[in-house]
Amino acid sequence: MIMAVATVLALVLAAIAGLHVYWGLGGRWPASTQQGLVSTVVGDARLKRMPPPLLCIAVAAAIAVTALWPLLLAGSFAGVAPRRLILGAGVAIMAVFLLRGVAGYVPAWQRKHVLEPFATLDRCCYAPLCLAIAAGYAVLLFEGL
Repeated sequence: MIMAVATVLALVLAAIAGLHVYWGLGGRWPASTQQGLVSTVVGDARLKRMPPPLLCIAVAAAIAVTALWPLLLAGSFAGVAPRRLILGAGVAIMAVFLLRGVAGYVPAWQRKHVLEPFATLDRCCYAPLCLAIAAGYAVLLFEGL
């Protein structure tokens, strides 16, 4: 069961990292225009363009690291790093996803991210996905203690 949770988390996070690379390289899916992409995946009315390519690639790299971490927590690469480091970083990653998931329901966040369809997608998809990722990390961390 633990390896299944780790694998699903790794695949979901790898896909998300891949999307960020795609956007960094100029891709526009799931929209057809840059402004449409901002409205769909960023939601901040102050932005007229997507973040710079280097920032998208940096975010993709950070997410790619979080995609490897569930496998580390499940013991797939035993001996790669001290267990305390793996657990500590896992807690930090879980906290980031938990905070991002909760943020989707905080009024201050919602006032800043008002563009549609982002606002709706955030409440029904993005924030719940972050909470699910945090829950997956919690399962792996609980098992690792």
